Amino acid sequence: MLGELEAAIMQVLWSSNEPMSVRAVYEQLAEQRKLAYTTVMTVLDRLAKKGRVTRTQEGRAWIYSPSATHSTMVVEAMSELLDEAGDEANLVLAQFVEGLPHAQHEHLGRVLRSLHQPTS
Repeated sequence: MLGELEAAIMQVLWSSNEPMSVRAVYEQLAEQRKLAYTTVMTVLDRLAKKGRVTRTQEGRAWIYSPSATHSTMVVEAMSELLDEAGDEANLVLAQFVEGLPHAQHEHLGRVLRSLHQPTS
């Protein structure tokens, strides 16, 4: 799971079509919140150590990219939470599905039916 600032930084990286420097990430975040440049640098370093971002060095600067798409990371977080539920994982999953809006119920039904279609 990501902390609030980690999630905000990841959103900036996901919204970019190119890898970003600490400065570029900082400048985007500074439009919405008051942060120190070094805080952004520290969080990006932590995200790199967690494997959430990849970094390469260009000159003296590190350039960061997400290591996976947003949807992939959400799936991983959901899987981790289900693992944490242990023996109650099926109950947690059922309660989650029951709480979904109708349109998502329909979509989930279509996905599950397509998974169980015989292949030719």
